[in-house]
Amino acid sequence: MNPVIEVSVVVDAAAMQAIGGGLARFNAAAAGYGDQRALAVVVRDPVSGQPAGGATGRSSFGLLFLDLLFLPNVLRGRGIGAEVLRRFEDEGRRRGCRAAVLYTISFQAPDFYARHGWRRFGEIACDPPGTSRIFMTKSLREE
Repeated sequence: MNPVIEVSVVVDAAAMQAIGGGLARFNAAAAGYGDQRALAVVVRDPVSGQPAGGATGRSSFGLLFLDLLFLPNVLRGRGIGAEVLRRFEDEGRRRGCRAAVLYTISFQAPDFYARHGWRRFGEIACDPPGTSRIFMTKSLREE
């Protein structure tokens, strides 16, 4: 019997386990070890304790992946983003990561990352017209 293949906007826990867990097991078998771990640096409202922003990503096979970094306007320009990024990178170093990678959109924060030692290694045009995805990396080895 042939499998059913579907396209969905919802990724449920069972699908994530089948896909993410399956890939993690494959990678661990191929590499001889598995070390992928999630990472979050969360900025919380001091009164409510609710998350206001922060960064999420993961570490895997010596690389740190910064997937998302967001702060609401009220928290920008106060050094909080730099501190979130520093803590994210420091945790990557503690995990033994040699480098970090991310992508940002040209209207987001490429200059912010560049100010903190990240360098561009690729760029791909995307929508809306005139914008691009900018791929960046940073060595996490102590200089």
